Amino acid sequence: METSRRTVIAAAAAAGLTAATVGTAHATGGRKPVKSLFGKLADGTKIYSWSLANGGTKLKVLTYGGIVQSLEIPDRHGKYKNVSLGFDNIDDYVASSPYFGALIGRYGNRIGKGQFALDGKRYQLSVNDGANSLHGGAKGFDKRVWDIEPFTKGSDVGLYLYYTSVDGEMGYPGTLKVKVTYTLTKAGDWRIDYEATTDKATVVNLTSHVYWNLAGEGSGSIYDHELKIAAARYTPVDSGLIPTGELAKVSGTPFDFRRTKTVGEDIRVAHQQLLYGKGIDHNWALDKGITAKPEHIATLKDPSSGRTLKMATTEPGLQFYSGNFLDGTLVGTGGAIYRQGDALCLETQHFPDSPNQPSFPSTVLRPGRTYRSTTVHSFGA
Repeated sequence: METSRRTVIAAAAAAGLTAATVGTAHATGGRKPVKSLFGKLADGTKIYSWSLANGGTKLKVLTYGGIVQSLEIPDRHGKYKNVSLGFDNIDDYVASSPYFGALIGRYGNRIGKGQFALDGKRYQLSVNDGANSLHGGAKGFDKRVWDIEPFTKGSDVGLYLYYTSVDGEMGYPGTLKVKVTYTLTKAGDWRIDYEATTDKATVVNLTSHVYWNLAGEGSGSIYDHELKIAAARYTPVDSGLIPTGELAKVSGTPFDFRRTKTVGEDIRVAHQQLLYGKGIDHNWALDKGITAKPEHIATLKDPSSGRTLKMATTEPGLQFYSGNFLDGTLVGTGGAIYRQGDALCLETQHFPDSPNQPSFPSTVLRPGRTYRSTTVHSFGA
């Protein structure tokens, strides 16, 4: 990674750009986060963007939803592009966003029938995906305004994001206090650290919903992107995309990404699971399981630009979504229409519907304990 960044900086210098222009780390730890007004909600609430850069990576984050509005990285020639899908205005995020770049909670992914039982009591959640609850309900963390504080720490720069979810919000028990830390390191890595505490037993599953296109947002299909996932099993789903409870082998199926292959290689194979998801929208049970420190689990590469994304996490699962429901009705940041397969999501997580699946890793959080999760995105070219 360091060698790659030095190569990019050298290329930029040859083009007459300064180190600060490409966002590399320097004595003060990278570019200090800058706050600016992005827009206003209908009730007059001001939404701000925070821009930061370090190690060759540039990040812009909104107070609305903790959204990654853009993430720019260089290609093999040092040319920057935004590789995250999104909008250029707050109105579209409020009205139309399919979770572009958002922080997801209280529960990432689906909970069947929007219900679960905990300590002998049954809870009814907000239902917003057919009969199911998806990504925290109709007004999840992606639609809340977060308090953001910038920081510099040694050679790192970043943002602290805070939100308190009150008892009963979207049907979830307990007042949940959440802190999420976005860090850009001197190597250009984007690290996410999640923390949460509760005053009543509840379930928690936080994640990030960036839509990746390493060729650049609005550049077309990601079916030629190459992907490798360190997982020998996945969780099959029913027609409502709720896991059946089985941990099925990927061997002999379109879900086998243990060797590097293109996203599109098997995506149109006549397999019932692909029919249910209109493509890939499934959870992989990572070989490493839950770990105390982030371990490498996936590599994504765009051959045309050379850009790569390597992911490491403490989580036991990875939801791979191939952008199946992008339908040509959304106009993105750069003015292009987003269509099916124009991006993919790699959401580190506990498994979908875990509160109703006793054999899955538990997502229960109790008073006196702290929920912690970390995911690291490392970029190269």
